Amino acid sequence: MKFEQYPISEEIKKNLSQLGFRRPTDIQYKSIPSIMKGEDVLAIAQTGTGKTAAFAIPLINKIHAAKTSRRSYGIKCIVMVPTRELAQQIGEVFTTLARHTKTKAFALYGGVEQDAQIKKLQDGIDILVATPGRMFDLISQGYLRLENVDTLVLDEADHMLDLGFIDDIKSVKKKLTRRHQTLFFSATINKEIKKLAFSQVKSSAIRIQVSPEDPVSRNVSHFVMFVEADDKRFFLEKFIKDHPDTKILVFVRTKVRAERVAKAMGRVKIDAMTIHGDKDQALRSDVMENFKTGDCRLLIATDVSARGIDVADIAYVVNYDLPDRAENYVHRVGRTGRGVKKGIAVSFCSAEEKDRLAEIQAFLNKDIEVIKTSKADYAQTVLLTAEEDDLQALIENYENQSSRRRKKKKSKSKK
Repeated sequence: MKFEQYPISEEIKKNLSQLGFRRPTDIQYKSIPSIMKGEDVLAIAQTGTGKTAAFAIPLINKIHAAKTSRRSYGIKCIVMVPTRELAQQIGEVFTTLARHTKTKAFALYGGVEQDAQIKKLQDGIDILVATPGRMFDLISQGYLRLENVDTLVLDEADHMLDLGFIDDIKSVKKKLTRRHQTLFFSATINKEIKKLAFSQVKSSAIRIQVSPEDPVSRNVSHFVMFVEADDKRFFLEKFIKDHPDTKILVFVRTKVRAERVAKAMGRVKIDAMTIHGDKDQALRSDVMENFKTGDCRLLIATDVSARGIDVADIAYVVNYDLPDRAENYVHRVGRTGRGVKKGIAVSFCSAEEKDRLAEIQAFLNKDIEVIKTSKADYAQTVLLTAEEDDLQALIENYENQSSRRRKKKKSKSKK
């Protein structure tokens, strides 16, 4: 069944056509009819399979069909998400799919001044995509009212519930005075989180699982290399130089390591940008824009951004550090191989990380293919890149010392 056969507005069909969407993905095919009927839905599907559009299409259509003009008379739908990047990403999807319709969507998140956001809310919107913190701030200040809301969506529901947002979710539901529809969407979910999710939907909720035996899209090929922790930067440098002119997303364990790896790449003349929780929202937005446009081809990120990066042409995901939790591996590698495109995920595994690798493989229910490296090739990679790294470090050290000497001379001359 093609989208043009769906009972949705011609404006949405046109938008889908312009985006190159002809047929629904599995999760869209299974979710859209139930959502259009007003049923509660708990859906689990792999990353990159079109989950956002699965709920955005029917919700935009419902609001568009019910309105007689473009004027909005209060928020009808709230989409709650765990991170700012995800709020931006989903907000963009809603805005794109709602072009030329009477439905207005807006993304609300912290880290930026609230005055412009308040103005947007006062102008009138239909769909609010929001992080809990900023949303509750504006509710408490009286700028955000929920009495017209009849649909609540939780995207990345497992992460929302795992982060302890269950009380926030319950608080929102208490404020919804109308009979409402609840939708939960996620790529991964464990038994405990599933129990919490079921407690927030009707007993008749539709439960949808797409390829539950493999939480990662089959468009992604997985590989692992056994690399000692101190040698990872050399192998990353070689990998980047072996794959020029491609977008590479690198995941590390902490924000400190993100900056260290970026600095190490800078020493060998490889430009990199970083994104993590220590950067303010404006800078994070600039970094993401540069990565999307291709001005930056190497982005180093922490898990805080794993679910909020939706860039169509990421060729490779490199797990410089293996994640602490197996579920995060799924969300990391889901940044490549999105839609109908193919992607490759490569993990560097040190001796200390082998237990984590075993947990990931158990979660995936399959082994990850090993890239074998001979002792000679391994030694050559480390030797060649280390020499270049050391030479660059010596040059930087010399330049820094020269700069300090010049400053001292200027200081003495002023005296």
